[in-house]
Amino acid sequence: MPHRFQPPPRAPYAENALLSKGRRHPEAESRTRTPFARDRDRIIHCTAFRRLKEKTQVFVAHEGDHYRTRLTHSLEVAQIARSISTALGLDNDLAETVALAHDLGHPPFGHAGEDQLDDSMKPWGGFDHNVQTFRVAAKLEHRYPDFEGLNLTWETLEGIIKHNGPVTGKLERPSWSMVREFNAGWDLRLDSWASTEAQVAAIADDIAYNNHDVDDGLQAGLFRLEELLDVPLIGPILHGVRAERPELDERLTRLEAVRRMIGAMIDDVMGETLRRATATGVASPDDVRGLGHALVAFSPDMHEDLSRLRAFLMERMYRHWKVNRTRSQAKRILADMFALFHNEPEVLPTEWFALSQNCDEAARARVVCDYIAGMTDRFAIEEHRRLFQMDTWS
Repeated sequence: MPHRFQPPPRAPYAENALLSKGRRHPEAESRTRTPFARDRDRIIHCTAFRRLKEKTQVFVAHEGDHYRTRLTHSLEVAQIARSISTALGLDNDLAETVALAHDLGHPPFGHAGEDQLDDSMKPWGGFDHNVQTFRVAAKLEHRYPDFEGLNLTWETLEGIIKHNGPVTGKLERPSWSMVREFNAGWDLRLDSWASTEAQVAAIADDIAYNNHDVDDGLQAGLFRLEELLDVPLIGPILHGVRAERPELDERLTRLEAVRRMIGAMIDDVMGETLRRATATGVASPDDVRGLGHALVAFSPDMHEDLSRLRAFLMERMYRHWKVNRTRSQAKRILADMFALFHNEPEVLPTEWFALSQNCDEAARARVVCDYIAGMTDRFAIEEHRRLFQMDTWS
């Protein structure tokens, strides 16, 4: 008989949807979904999630249909997070929900867009995509008549804002003012670690983008398979694929190697997490929050291998002249639009112009930032052309 996966018993440190701390604005419970599953559905149906289909990972969305966008990346992160959380006996609805939400605040043009918005907003507190994700979830989405935002559960909001660890050291930054004010009215325990499920979502993000950047970089021709043979983690896997399946062409070799690398990283996370759980004796979600370090993590050997893989990608992909050229164009587009909208808010769309009125300069800058951060790559390019190119007047 072939081996069949058997889910483990529920871990004692898993979150329990029935014991959720609830929502900031009380609502009647769903008859068909747990609170965390309901959060997932609210994220999938929100406007910011749909816009991720044309927001960049590394390549601008119009450069090819086969490269990852923020939407496909978020779906891949959610799939990995759900697999890991299921295998560890956690609440996979919560892990999936945090994974789906984690990039809602990313602006157009990936990290280039984030860097430029941070530069443009420097006089008024800067820009942080994690804070922007929280702003989207807790304030900017307008889908319900009785409250701003999506009114997500405490556990989901906690996971969104601190899936990478405690954030109290950031609260005095001007860009974190909205989080600070929200937390004053509903304590998210920002000085502690997040749930195990949120930590799973964070490490699933690392697994997804490292593997899929390798895949996209190869597909784009920024480097070749042969150049990866001496790179830790992916190199030994590639040698193994070629030895076992010499008949495979380059495309299938690439896909098989990436598939195996994802599996290797998942296995490593599960082994290290279970080792830490045993060593620390965590027996409840609160134990995880008070642990003082992450429960979900890569082993030291895997962490070292990933550092060397990231160094390769930084040199051969993220700093490639073609990517640099796109980054430069993207930053100019956002810088131009930010300066124009901030100095001439009357050219903003009506609803955004209304928000920019009767407020100080910093608040007006944040309105402009929110507007630009919500743009897709394609819309940003078209909006810039409409605003700055004379040929659009005809």
